[in-house]
Amino acid sequence: MSSTAWYRSLYWRTALGAFACLTGLLLAQAALFLWLAGRSDRPFLDHSPPRALRLVALDMTTALEADATIDPGAYLRDQFQRLPWHIFVVTPDGKVTKNGDFSVPDETTHAAQALFAETPFPPPGRPFDRPRGRFARVRVNGHVVAVVGLAPGETALTPVFREYGPPLGMAAVALLAAGAGGMALFVFGPARRRLRVLQSAADALGAGEGHTRAPETGGDEVAALAKSFNRMAADLEARVGDLKESDRVRRQLLADVSHELMTPLTAMRGYLETLALPGAVKDDATRDRYLRVVTEETLRLESIVGDLLDLARLEGGGSVLHREAVPVSWLFGRVAERHEKALGEKRITLERRIAPDAERVDGDARRLEQVLQNLTANAVRHTPENGTISLTSRRANGRVVLSVADSGSGIPPEHLPFVFDRFYKADAARAQDQSPGSGLGLSIVKAIVERHGGTVTASTSPNGGSVFEVTLEGAKD
Repeated sequence: MSSTAWYRSLYWRTALGAFACLTGLLLAQAALFLWLAGRSDRPFLDHSPPRALRLVALDMTTALEADATIDPGAYLRDQFQRLPWHIFVVTPDGKVTKNGDFSVPDETTHAAQALFAETPFPPPGRPFDRPRGRFARVRVNGHVVAVVGLAPGETALTPVFREYGPPLGMAAVALLAAGAGGMALFVFGPARRRLRVLQSAADALGAGEGHTRAPETGGDEVAALAKSFNRMAADLEARVGDLKESDRVRRQLLADVSHELMTPLTAMRGYLETLALPGAVKDDATRDRYLRVVTEETLRLESIVGDLLDLARLEGGGSVLHREAVPVSWLFGRVAERHEKALGEKRITLERRIAPDAERVDGDARRLEQVLQNLTANAVRHTPENGTISLTSRRANGRVVLSVADSGSGIPPEHLPFVFDRFYKADAARAQDQSPGSGLGLSIVKAIVERHGGTVTASTSPNGGSVFEVTLEGAKD
């Protein structure tokens, strides 16, 4: 599979989408925080807890010195209710007043009450004590009139969490939901839709719709997967087509073989049943003629079966070729010897022409002789009396071309693509022909030539007659 450009990669697009969503989430929360902080009117937000405690004690001391009748608890509640820290005040009678809704542990209250016993006068200019840990004493005329303290757990950041925690938390949940929705819609949504389309294509292919293809747009991993799927679908469709064609050829072959075998078997059965009837054959001459027909049909049946076995071995690769440099003159001579009688009976002239650079071919001598014998036998059957058959050898495109041409009527154009099919007969009248041919000769020729890595073609000459050309590799010197 070809590599995908990084900017089209689904992995990087997902990572960049997640980064963009997280960045947007953080920026939105930061902007919300700054907006809330700008709108806040909380006092002392820029002070530390000890400093805030000191300022509260100083303010309360000033107020009590001006008016001794002021209740410290009420003053704390009225003046410091909006203070961001939780502060409480303890009076000598043990009363605890808070500036908000929180609880003060008993041990903290007891620690604050213990500070009333320590009443040394503060130095000049300090009407109150500096905070001792989390407490500050308020003095009026040298007496401790109140103790101000911080609730346990109060830190410098406590007001921030208390003030901005709830809105920021709700905003974070809302932004997280929006970010997740954006990721699902804009990052994972397109990939999911395309994967669903690919899944539908796979389901359709599994249901037998071999023409189904997935869209290959996008340029990312999903597109690469779609391309691989389409290649697989095309290969499966081609294989299914081949299987269907193979099944069709098998059925056709079975029908053809049955038909071809039925003809001699029917003839044999008819003559044998006649010979078996008492008194059906009156004289010896008729009996001999019947027996001769049965013998001929037996030989024809044997020829068909033998050719079928030979063709099966050739097409199945079971036949071993013994390759060597074969002289073309020897092949043509064997053809002339084999068909000498048939040529003489029809007064057919056999011409042989061998080019100087096409005198030898590379192949199995016995099989190549079989090719030329079958082609010549076919030419003899279709050449009229006083006709001509030409065997030629020439060079073309670096290979040797052996051709067998006759002066017969030729092959009609509509039959040329099928002449090498099993049992195919261009002339329907030959269906009942009683000639010794099995109807497999040209199929065997094609199988032998293809086993040699060559090609065989059939055509009709402009002057009439058929031309069969076999292209093979020339023998190396």
